[in-house]
Amino acid sequence: MGRAEERRARQRGARRDQQKKGGRIRRLFTWKKMLGTFFGLVLLLMGGFYIIYLMTPIPKANAAAQLESNVYKLSNGKIIARTGQLNREVVGLDKIPEKVQLDFVAAENMSFYKDSGVDFRGTARGLLNTLSGKGKQGGSTITQQYVKNFYLSQDQTVTRKLKELVISLKVDQKYDKKEILAGYINTSYYGRNAYGIQAAAQAYYGVDSSKLTTEQGAYLAALLQAPSQYDWAVASETGKKLVTARWNYVLDNMVKMKELDPAQRAGMKFPTPMEPKPDPGMEGQTGYLVQAAKAEMIRNGVSESDLAKGGWTITLNIDPKKQQLLEDAVKQELTSKLDKKRKVDQDIQAGAASVDPKTGSIVALYGGQDYQKHQISNAGTHSYQPASTFKPLILAAALNNNSETQDGNKIKASTIYNGDSKRVVKGDGGKGYNPPNEDDISYGPITVQQAMNKSVNSVFAQMGVDVGLTKLRDTAVALGLTHMKDVSAEPAMTLGSYGASPLEMAAAYATLDNHGKKVTPSIIKSAQHKEAKYNKPDPIGDQVISREAADSVTSVLTGVVDDGTAKKSVRDAPNRDGQPVAGKTGTSDDNKSAWFTGYTPSLVTSVGLWGEAAAPRTIKADGKEITVGKGSQVSIAGATGYEGEASNRIAGGSIPARIWSAYTFDAVGSDDSKFDLNTDQGAAVQPDEVVPSNTPSHTPANTPSHTPTKDPTKPPTHSPTHTPTKSPTTGGTSTGQANGGTSTGQANGGTSTGQANGGTSTGQANGGTSTGQANGGTTAGPGGGTADPTQGGGTLP
Repeated sequence: MGRAEERRARQRGARRDQQKKGGRIRRLFTWKKMLGTFFGLVLLLMGGFYIIYLMTPIPKANAAAQLESNVYKLSNGKIIARTGQLNREVVGLDKIPEKVQLDFVAAENMSFYKDSGVDFRGTARGLLNTLSGKGKQGGSTITQQYVKNFYLSQDQTVTRKLKELVISLKVDQKYDKKEILAGYINTSYYGRNAYGIQAAAQAYYGVDSSKLTTEQGAYLAALLQAPSQYDWAVASETGKKLVTARWNYVLDNMVKMKELDPAQRAGMKFPTPMEPKPDPGMEGQTGYLVQAAKAEMIRNGVSESDLAKGGWTITLNIDPKKQQLLEDAVKQELTSKLDKKRKVDQDIQAGAASVDPKTGSIVALYGGQDYQKHQISNAGTHSYQPASTFKPLILAAALNNNSETQDGNKIKASTIYNGDSKRVVKGDGGKGYNPPNEDDISYGPITVQQAMNKSVNSVFAQMGVDVGLTKLRDTAVALGLTHMKDVSAEPAMTLGSYGASPLEMAAAYATLDNHGKKVTPSIIKSAQHKEAKYNKPDPIGDQVISREAADSVTSVLTGVVDDGTAKKSVRDAPNRDGQPVAGKTGTSDDNKSAWFTGYTPSLVTSVGLWGEAAAPRTIKADGKEITVGKGSQVSIAGATGYEGEASNRIAGGSIPARIWSAYTFDAVGSDDSKFDLNTDQGAAVQPDEVVPSNTPSHTPANTPSHTPTKDPTKPPTHSPTHTPTKSPTTGGTSTGQANGGTSTGQANGGTSTGQANGGTSTGQANGGTSTGQANGGTTAGPGGGTADPTQGGGTLP
């Protein structure tokens, strides 16, 4: 046999082998066998389910009625609160108006009177979500929710969901639909520590369940989706919008069910609930601490109803010593000076949050003067503008994105901008925005460092557009201002026009202090329960901006303290003892809020003051007098009888900065840590290099209320890991200013003198600035709403 024939023979043999192998595979996986296997598995599952159905009895009621207390402790183990008294009174359906009963059907399960008690599709979706770790998503019928409330725990496990399915089928067969509905309405948790509709009717409307209107019933039915978030008295603006939409959804479903006349529905108005009655033992700051802990546990997966059932021992990160220092600082600098005969002193509110940047622990928190009198925590509300405390986030975004000016120059601390007041912002997205600077001062050419020190609005409005407003918003969210996630990216947000809470501002600055690694403040140290597990997320997350960008911002912010708007209250604080500090002041439009947020290497604290009308007030808006309702945003100018600035304005560098200093320097004590900065720019590592500012085109009307008489006890110390290209000078002079003026003490707390013609410029008292309304800025509406960011209200440093 020749070689060619031998090769062909081998190929024929290989083909025969492949055909035999393929035939065996085809015989193994015929469609008949596959179909038979499928039906076999289905029959096996059905048989297994039937066995489970036979073997699973309807259990006795769970221990939900045997409510235990939750115990709250400080970090040192001291118990500060016990919560959890069962507030439930079971009532029959004859005590609940029929339309109110149908409110719950319309809200949760329109097919309730027709179904078998189980939504198989929704349950399957819930099982898949549980297996994939997506939590509680997935539909349930009223019967299933009743079974979960009355017979089972709230655990998110496959076993519990299968039991829920089987028991729901049995309950639906054994009991009348009316009995099931009554059980559901009487066992559900409505918030305000109210189980069942009778307790809820009293808690929200002060009436028995038999007196509830259809509108009120629709609100109570809507509440069940998220009781705390939807409680009108403490809900955020977003929460109020969501519960209003849910309330409308319930009533619209009533119309679809032909249980409500469309004309009657059209005339229905939202029934605002009454104010809640505070729980005993929650006075002072205790209620705010407990409220913050509950909110964090709910965010991390513990249901409100499970939390209300009790049995938890919750230890907080709150340091009792620091907590007392914070309360004392607020009392010393603010509340002890209030005169309740002055309306503005009735309106002023304070909030603060203090965070360890290395662990994310909330070590102290101030939610208001007394939880019993004001249940909304000022530490957590984000209705008020942070104003110029937002500017460091703009610089962080610029540095992290390697942004350039409109002229193509890379943005750095030494980059020169035009600091003229009302300068029209250039570039895409600017929309003609032209905010004024404080007192309408124009600075001419000015470095970014100087602009941060003086809080020059026109510079940072332009910088925001240079970065890109969408990038800026996304950077703010990444740093910690999470509520800004879906807001419109508008030019006015560069001046802090969107609201923020002290906790959010503390989170953002803590991330800067932590070299760009995300810090999510956490008040809970541990939470233990004999039958449940709390999964505490790590407060320290991933790198969200580069270390160099974060450290450069920190370096720049030391200049605000040493040579900017916080000099008097922070740099010259008698208890500073040389602690290194970075921070920023902020004062919003019409003086409705004033802030100081700052940090040392080991502690970040944000302090905010704002005006919340304690009663209807008459205010000026757009040159007219209007009356605003209780809870509306109003000015805090003149609070405590303060007369330190133009129009008695309370700037961020005044009371807020003094509270911050009184607390922080005593809380940090003898800690001698230094900023470990990986940067070659900013006030901490080198003096401001360039550039003479032009003579201001407007001279400030008021003189400083205080001239520093002494240097800090010892100079701030910083230890950059990167050596700057030239050595900084302390108190050195820079010649060549306009008409022979000199600039002295650029670094480490020096002052700037001799602006023009040898004149001395020392700045405003406490560094406060005012820009007023730009481009028709609007006044915020009632209920603490935030001013429209597209309107361009100017902000102050």
